[in-house]
Amino acid sequence: QVQLVEPGGGLVQAGGSLRLSCAASGRTYSGYAMGWFRQAPGKERKFVAAISWRSGSTYYADSVKGRFTISRDNAKNTVYLQMNSLKPEDTAVYYCAAQSGYYYTLTRAYDYWGQGTQVTVSS
Repeated sequence: QVQLVEPGGGLVQAGGSLRLSCAASGRTYSGYAMGWFRQAPGKERKFVAAISWRSGSTYYADSVKGRFTISRDNAKNTVYLQMNSLKPEDTAVYYCAAQSGYYYTLTRAYDYWGQGTQVTVSS
């Protein structure tokens, strides 16, 4: 089992920035690709960004490309999501997730999920 904890989140004005973190514990963190997803009220959970384990390659949804940056610190078993130029439509509950495979954008490919953290962007 891998446990994922996401402190952070919060309220920010449009155009502002926020950094989310996700700390992994339990079974070895190594070998897992990490992803961030978000879910707005009444909508399905959607892919935001992912980072591979070996090469550190990154992948982004078109809606956040150029504004969000995913990174990981393997020594600290932590993955980050730096969110800049935030928009009201970025408001959602953000989840981090881990998988041992390679289907980085697929929700169902992820084995472990954090509890989620609320991000609210005011206009």
